[in-house]
Amino acid sequence: MGPSAELDFGVESGPLSELGAVISRINGFFLFNAGIQVFRVGAEGAEGLGPDLLAWNDEGTWKDTYNGLADDLFCFGQDIFGTQFGIVGGEEVVRFDPESARVTPLGTSLEAWAQWLLADPDVNGTASFSYAFQQQNGALDPGDRLVPLQFFIAGGGYDFDNFAVRDAVTAMRIRGPIAQQVHDLPDGATIRISVG
Repeated sequence: MGPSAELDFGVESGPLSELGAVISRINGFFLFNAGIQVFRVGAEGAEGLGPDLLAWNDEGTWKDTYNGLADDLFCFGQDIFGTQFGIVGGEEVVRFDPESARVTPLGTSLEAWAQWLLADPDVNGTASFSYAFQQQNGALDPGDRLVPLQFFIAGGGYDFDNFAVRDAVTAMRIRGPIAQQVHDLPDGATIRISVG
C-alpha cells in the first residue's frame, strides 16, 4: 500500500523490531479479503494508500477522544470494524476494542498475533464477513472501515444494514467518547450512552 521504506524503531528485538522488519519488506498490506489491514509508512498520495502508521499513532488523530485509554498503545493494524492491533510497552501484542477500549493480550511477538489470526480467520480476521460485505456493497477504500449503527456493546448485530462505511479516523473518533463511558463497566451492565 506504500512505496518501499525502511523502518527502524531502534530496538534489537521484540514486536517493534519485528514490525520494522515487516514494513521494511512490504510497506502495508491487507489479509483475509481486506478483513485485516496492516498500516503503511510514508506520505499519502498516489504511492500511499490507507492510514500512515506514524500519523495513525499521533494523539491528535483519534487517541485524544479516548481520554488516555489508548495512550500506551502503538497500533500497527486493524480489522474491518476498526478493532486495533497494537503493541504495548514494546513487548506485548494486543487487540484493542474500539467500543470499550478493552485490551486483550495476544502474545509477545507478531508471530503470536499471526497464529491467533490463523487459528480462526473468520472470527479473528473477519475473513468471511469482509468478503461477503464487499461482494454485496463494493470494496472499501483503503482508508475506510465499518462502524455499526447499533454498537456491538449495545447488542448490535452483523447484519449488513447495521453498518456505515466511514473514514477510519472518523470511525475511531465516533467510538472514543462511548468507550470512555463503558470502559470500566462490568459485562452485562445497563448502559445509558450520552452523546454531545
